[in-house]
Amino acid sequence: MNRWTRDQIAQRVAQDIPEGAYVNLGIGLPTKVANYLPAEREIFLHSENGLLGMGPAPAPGEEDPELINAGKEPVTLLEGGAFFHHGDSFAMMRGGHLDICVLGAFQVSRKGDLANWHTGAADAIPAVGGAMDLAIGAKRVFVMTDHLTKSGECKIVEACTYPLTGIGCVDRIYTDLAVIDVTADGLVVVEMVEGLTFEALQEVTPVPLVAR
Repeated sequence: MNRWTRDQIAQRVAQDIPEGAYVNLGIGLPTKVANYLPAEREIFLHSENGLLGMGPAPAPGEEDPELINAGKEPVTLLEGGAFFHHGDSFAMMRGGHLDICVLGAFQVSRKGDLANWHTGAADAIPAVGGAMDLAIGAKRVFVMTDHLTKSGECKIVEACTYPLTGIGCVDRIYTDLAVIDVTADGLVVVEMVEGLTFEALQEVTPVPLVAR
């Protein structure tokens, strides 16, 4: 079965971010999106540690140890970028000032519930960070994730079994197999990896899908 690489998923997400959007890229896989944003579009990337106007990753050897994103990865700052207090950053997130946030996920339910910070393991360290604020505060929530876990279980489920980050917050899911919209009419398949049929996608997805 063909699959999109993580860079290809990031590139696909970048295509859907419009001119003038204020966007937060979550820790991990979503940070790759910054490297694929079209140069001709003016897009404002926000980082919850207090940065607006974030650019792509720096070239090797040009990293600035004092210029990092929320995941402690080196980034660049575009002309006109700004630094501010962590509290102000969360006020932006909670106040509805972000157009889009892009988050990873352990599970997404058919109704758009998101679980992305804790598997429920007894020895795990609770560390939700700003995920709850982003999931509820952003106007649109995009999720990037593998379609299946390493053990072959689908991450798109009837109901999340892991602790929730947000309820009914996810608008679009990008996996290594498909792009899927969460709608009032169900999970609508927007696009599939080349060579994959709708029937094959449905076979590995335990909730009903709708062909667009």
